[in-house]
Amino acid sequence: MPTAPHIALDSPAAVDGRHIRAVTFQSVRMEYLRRVLGELSLAAAGSRALVIGSGRGLLARGLARLGFEAVGADPSPAATALALDTDGGLGVTYLTTPAEELDLADSSFDLVYCADTLEITERPDAVLKEAARVLRPGGAFVYDTVNRTPVSRLVYLGAFQTVPSTRIMPRGRYAADRLRRPDELAESLERAGLSAKDVSSFKPRDVRSLVRATRGRRRGTLTDDQLPELVGMVLEPESKPVVTYLGYAVRRA
Repeated sequence: MPTAPHIALDSPAAVDGRHIRAVTFQSVRMEYLRRVLGELSLAAAGSRALVIGSGRGLLARGLARLGFEAVGADPSPAATALALDTDGGLGVTYLTTPAEELDLADSSFDLVYCADTLEITERPDAVLKEAARVLRPGGAFVYDTVNRTPVSRLVYLGAFQTVPSTRIMPRGRYAADRLRRPDELAESLERAGLSAKDVSSFKPRDVRSLVRATRGRRRGTLTDDQLPELVGMVLEPESKPVVTYLGYAVRRA
């Protein structure tokens, strides 16, 4: 098997890999967010939302379109620069700051979404503590992450960062001990002062379509706009998560 070239963690190629994942997940993330807003009777208008791990800002812009005053926070200066270039006049604020030490005021957001972070950080409790700190009491913490199962290891440790034809991330970005089961994450949420409310599985309609989409995007034969329809991510609220799952919690008073 040919050896794939090294991709630095903060290189444009690495940021692009995260963007492929963000584009693929965008529709299911927004679907789940709308459900959470309805369950909590949280109106977007007049509310502030933070995306931790915002990358190029796709999810933050989605929240801005719903009516939130949106902020995107990412540890990568390269990602922040790309987000600023593609904002499109939506007025999202983009910050370069690590998830473990957010440079933001206490109780300053009504909604915090944690994306592309919990499955890579070595300090999940620090991330959750910071998210709880910047949330107002009663505010919503929403996240998606990767379960620790044999299948998830094949996908994230194998296909996404090792196999040359489907590799979109640097080696070492994902590791088995950084993938967390829903019960482990629920315990971490409680320690941070966040009360877990829900876990919902989501997955591609067909795994083969995800492989085709990843290969096509890497080869340049598919555009970002074509990825969501081809992959077709679907929510499965009643299913046990095999690879990826969404969830939310509420900050306790």
